[in-house]
Amino acid sequence: MSRFTFYLTLAVAGLGVQFQLADETKSSVLLFNGKDLTGWTQKGGKAKFAAENGIVVGTAVSGTPNSFLCTKKLYGNFILEYEYKCDNRLNSGVQIRSNAYEKDVTKTLGNGKTKKFPAGRVHGYQVEIDPNKPGRMWSAGIYDEGRRGWLFPGLRGGDGQTFTKIGQNTYKPDEWNKVRVECRGDSIKTWLNGVPRADFKDSLTSKGFIALQVHGIGKNKSLAGAQVYWRSLRIKELK
Repeated sequence: MSRFTFYLTLAVAGLGVQFQLADETKSSVLLFNGKDLTGWTQKGGKAKFAAENGIVVGTAVSGTPNSFLCTKKLYGNFILEYEYKCDNRLNSGVQIRSNAYEKDVTKTLGNGKTKKFPAGRVHGYQVEIDPNKPGRMWSAGIYDEGRRGWLFPGLRGGDGQTFTKIGQNTYKPDEWNKVRVECRGDSIKTWLNGVPRADFKDSLTSKGFIALQVHGIGKNKSLAGAQVYWRSLRIKELK
């Protein structure tokens, strides 16, 4: 096979993957109507969320814990796509398959350990937004909010140094970044600006809400008013 034929084959294969991904999301629906926060509810802290010109805007508030704008509907298997832009001083994320109980509940974490979840505590898989730690840059990694900590890279695989290097080359500071998330059974995969990021299996939670996080800033008033933005939130439910 000639070098030209080899690269042509790769190009055609790449186009095939792109067409397949586009076809999979063809029947996706908007999670955010672009006008108001109908279909969403806030949990956790008291950061401010607002709909402005087709964008969900989250604003940090001092003296309050992590805040989450959550879908009222629960999702299990799906393809989720969205774009975000975040103040480089903040940490944020998007929760998937997450929950918050009305009463205090003790649950098994699947590793022989149990954990008590206070009423209202949001917990579950988080697709990380990590601009405030450029030396780490684990954006689109998976952090298990309120439960086990880092899953990928971490408990479920992935090399931290390699993940950092790719993240530093992929994340776009002060620009819109596009994320794709696929949840199929126990498989969770993410992409950041078209580059593969997390890819692992975990069966602890099979269904839950999707939520936009504004991370708590403690009493740091210099960060009050810092913002994170989301747009083009689309989801396709899978069987």
